[in-house]
Amino acid sequence: MGGSIQIKGIREGLLVTLPEGEWDLVQADLLTEIAEKADFFKGAKLILDVENHVLNATSMGKLVDLLGDHDLTLWAVLSASPKTEETARTYGLATRIHQPHPESANQSISTDVSGSDAVLVRRTLRSGNRIEHRGHVTVIGDVNPGAEIVASGDVVVWGKLRGTVHAGAEGDDDARVCALELAPTQLRIADKLALTPPAKGKRAPEIARIQGDQVIAEPWETD
Repeated sequence: MGGSIQIKGIREGLLVTLPEGEWDLVQADLLTEIAEKADFFKGAKLILDVENHVLNATSMGKLVDLLGDHDLTLWAVLSASPKTEETARTYGLATRIHQPHPESANQSISTDVSGSDAVLVRRTLRSGNRIEHRGHVTVIGDVNPGAEIVASGDVVVWGKLRGTVHAGAEGDDDARVCALELAPTQLRIADKLALTPPAKGKRAPEIARIQGDQVIAEPWETD
């Protein structure tokens, strides 16, 4: 190993700097550190500085899953490797801190474009799981009853949404909630609470948004 894991609290969350060395060993040491300091890490938003480690999609996906098993949200991955940065962006992760949006190669695109700050969760959220993020949240998996998502932006669930969700939590009336099966325990967008109608046969993908003074759901065309 080329050193020890360094942890620092910053405005965005916990900045964890990983040392040089074989990636599998570094990753194992990180998970051990998290397990040994479970109370300290509980509910934290992580920014991982992996320095020169090169992570492909498989490695990044495994890392996200392993952190998810510890109920941790990976918000950003910092790296000196362009390959790792590119992979992180495909997972909806930030690659810079102290900036509201990732850098864009196309300078003609406004830096205020929505959708730049997002977190991707690749697992089912079970009862007691809670995700809170100042941005958009995408879940590849189900959101079970008793699980909760709070996002200042949109919430997209590539699965069954049966838990509690609050999109546009900081007052964004344009926020959306999309799911392959939209059957939440409670759904709120900005300050509007949706009244969930009784199930009518087989459910289809739907998108919920504010129209007028209420939250409505309509078919979500996914193809």
